[in-house]
Amino acid sequence: MVKSRAAVNVEYGALRFFCALVNLMPYPVATAVARGLAGFLFHVVRFKRARTVARISAAFPRKSPRAVNAIAVRSLANVLQSAVEMIRAPRFTRRWMDRHVIDGLKYHGRLKSLVDEGRGVVIMVPHSGNWYMAAWSMAKYGLKLFALAAPQRNPKIDAWMKRQYGDIEVLDRSDRSTLGAIREKLRAGRAFAILPDLRVKTPDVEVPFLNGRANVSHAGAMFAVRSGAPIVVAAMRRVKGRHAFRHIATIRPDMTANPKDEAVRLTREVMRLINDEVTAHPGEWYWYNKRWLLEPVRK
Repeated sequence: MVKSRAAVNVEYGALRFFCALVNLMPYPVATAVARGLAGFLFHVVRFKRARTVARISAAFPRKSPRAVNAIAVRSLANVLQSAVEMIRAPRFTRRWMDRHVIDGLKYHGRLKSLVDEGRGVVIMVPHSGNWYMAAWSMAKYGLKLFALAAPQRNPKIDAWMKRQYGDIEVLDRSDRSTLGAIREKLRAGRAFAILPDLRVKTPDVEVPFLNGRANVSHAGAMFAVRSGAPIVVAAMRRVKGRHAFRHIATIRPDMTANPKDEAVRLTREVMRLINDEVTAHPGEWYWYNKRWLLEPVRK
């Protein structure tokens, strides 16, 4: 549905007003306000509280109601802090990354060594922490990544988002030419960051995930199989006001195996590692985002 010009301008105006407020605050103050707002929204406004609590309780049936609520508040705080960081992204410098991303330069070196092999790298990350911070930090250290994103319905907000991505090259996931572009960039030795989609509606790769079953696309793993690129499973976490980049594993495709079977195997292994990461740090996961719900598959 196409938005009216009035709706486009009102939404964009509200966004820029909010951006101006956030940019007036020092970074620690802005993130502290985001954390406080998360508690207010959860406990007072009860923003999506019932649905989110039910989702977390289903994933962790042994956790107490108090623990479940704490996960929900931390998750919402993470979302709001990530919004603050998206707004402030053009201000981030390498020096800022040195202060706020733990061991960022060390992980850049590890990824750079894989990129230098010349087959590209497929980086699979869970939708937790601020994964954009991983990409922004790697770019500031000289390793530019590319990723996929759906265009925003509001064209002015879509243009704003593209500016905020900065050094991250973002391809339109709805463009038919994107698949070919991904293959070409991997062949050129580029690093491709992707978040596995848990809402594939047609049968693909079924995996156990968060005490349920997820239907996951094998497309990301297939890019690695076709190009011979290693898969890096990684995650970002917030640690005392800073960001911790965790390189969980490097998985290499078996180039002698059947491509589809190997892509399925890799997808299951990646999702097992991501499940372990989210289970260990559930407050970092985006429980509020409906895109990461486990939905029935259309038969």
